[in-house]
Amino acid sequence: MDSPLALYRRYRPETFAEVIGQEHVTEPLRAALAGNRVNHAYLFSGPRGCGKTTSARILARALNCERAPIADPCGECDSCRDLARGGPGSIDVIEIDAASHGGVDDARDLREKAFFAPVKSRYKVYIIDEAHMVTTQGFNALLKLVEEPPPHLRFIFATTEPDKVIPTIRSRTHHYPFRLIPPRLLSSYLTELCELEGVSIEPTALPLVVRAGAGSARDTLSVLDQLLGGAGPAGVTYQLASGLLGYTPDTLLDDVVDAFAAGDGGGVFGVVDRVIETGQDPRRFTEDLLRRLRDLVIVSAVPDAPATGLIDVSGDQGERLVAQAARFGRAELTRAADLVAAGLTEMRGATAPRLLLELICARVLLPAADHGTDGVLARLDRLERRMSIAGSAPAEPAAPAPAAAAPVAAVPTAVPPTPVPPAEKLAAPVEPDPMPEPDDFDPEPPEPVEPVASAPAAEPAPVATPAAPPAPAPTGSLSLVDVRRLWPDVIAATQRKRRVTWIHLTQNSQVVGFDGTTLTLGFNNAGARGSFEGGSAEVLQEAIREVVGAEWRIECILDPGATAGGAPPPADPGFPAAPAVSAAPLTSDPPPWDTPAAAEPAPEPPAPRRPRMADIQAEAEAEPPHDPDEAVDLDDADVDAESGAELLVRELGAQVIEEIPHG
Repeated sequence: MDSPLALYRRYRPETFAEVIGQEHVTEPLRAALAGNRVNHAYLFSGPRGCGKTTSARILARALNCERAPIADPCGECDSCRDLARGGPGSIDVIEIDAASHGGVDDARDLREKAFFAPVKSRYKVYIIDEAHMVTTQGFNALLKLVEEPPPHLRFIFATTEPDKVIPTIRSRTHHYPFRLIPPRLLSSYLTELCELEGVSIEPTALPLVVRAGAGSARDTLSVLDQLLGGAGPAGVTYQLASGLLGYTPDTLLDDVVDAFAAGDGGGVFGVVDRVIETGQDPRRFTEDLLRRLRDLVIVSAVPDAPATGLIDVSGDQGERLVAQAARFGRAELTRAADLVAAGLTEMRGATAPRLLLELICARVLLPAADHGTDGVLARLDRLERRMSIAGSAPAEPAAPAPAAAAPVAAVPTAVPPTPVPPAEKLAAPVEPDPMPEPDDFDPEPPEPVEPVASAPAAEPAPVATPAAPPAPAPTGSLSLVDVRRLWPDVIAATQRKRRVTWIHLTQNSQVVGFDGTTLTLGFNNAGARGSFEGGSAEVLQEAIREVVGAEWRIECILDPGATAGGAPPPADPGFPAAPAVSAAPLTSDPPPWDTPAAAEPAPEPPAPRRPRMADIQAEAEAEPPHDPDEAVDLDDADVDAESGAELLVRELGAQVIEEIPHG
């Protein structure tokens, strides 16, 4: 049994209606044939495999059809059957390959035979393929015949280089330029052919076949014929197409693009190593990377490019391109594409393509080393992206400002309703009588509390406690992907502050979760987690404030899959309001029970006084068996503020968040 013909021969068009992607040529030709306005000489030019010779054969069939003048050959008469796809051919239609018959002697032989009338057809048609190979002497020998042919003679010249056809010949022909076939039209055509052949093809493999064909129908069908021949029961898969055609898999391109976006040098050079270890060509990888960057540049400018067909990709790959383009700025993408394009030019003829590929990747990763316009714009893109992620978080601490003008409202928010003993201790040095209970406190001074109750008195408490991060709303826009992208910069900031923290973050932990307010770190052993919680969490929070501009809570666990080890424990579970108590003397005025005059609403807020750490010191000295009359004076300026802070930590389990300068 004979093998079947190649695809481009089995499915060669037989009418102008079957020619795809050349409507600008086929429609005028059909109109000229139907109106019997056919010229004596035609020049078909265009890239290879786009339908020039096929259209010349269809034109010859239509000219010699028994039903002429007709736009398309009928396919039923003898002439049409002889010139059909599997027909024997016609003696009156002569095809000449000018590559081997382009000399002056061949032109003279053609001129002598051309004057004989056709044997059984209406016209004698000469199809001269690769017409640009005809020598100048050969064209000059044909010039008179082409200019004034006998009535039964027609010439059709087909060439890929019309400029090499001498002007005297071109001026005597009707020139029809053919074009490359659009990718989307070619993809749909290949899908139809696969259905006719009964072989399935994955949608992700179609772009590879179209890309390999480069817009040529004949070349594309040759590639598809090769894939169909090697297809198994699953049909033409993406792995089969990428492996046979030598293209870089999308997974490698996705990995290197994600590493570029995150500034991960290890990931980038790891992909380069995988390219070399799998035996792929570094030049082809660089070319595929440049094509991916080109797609990202287009998607960055036109986000709906995959959906509208501006770029020919499958649906899932289009979603990945949109997500990847969102991680870059336009200047970053343009700079990276320029660097890769310049490196691809340098790689031609290079003896060490891997070295050049690694240098290209190093240049893309280091925009700070580029002092030109592209490097500056790339760095600006990164800063703008971080600011857009962080939002207006640094401006949020300004909210507690109204509380500073309302000293009375700050105390009820700082004193918790449940833990009564700490409040009683604070009241002991102030008055000989015991301090009233929290339940009796609100009705006793109703007048000073009510005017200040309308002020945002509850806001200072979240600022002073570790649960403050939910306040800035813009930080909620961050995702785990954004945090991992900014993580290298955060680690670099911790290296400048504390090297032990940097070692823990780079060797013993990784980011495993983020919910908008809490950052979860997974540690590979319990010892590293305990060491990190001993003082590195605060350093990490400072680095996050510098890089991201937000306040996050740090939670440490043993493993991403293990049970969470919990966040750093609070100072003392028995005194949940201790941080608020420690912060109240630092940010507010003395409590209203200091003097009887303080109960009266003042027309203007009193001038700020120094923190009342002396109250805490007096409370410590007021323990039995000391006499209450010998308690330290509340206005004693000799009491050291630092000893008061130590007393807060020892007695109340508080944690001093920040010290505000006096006055």
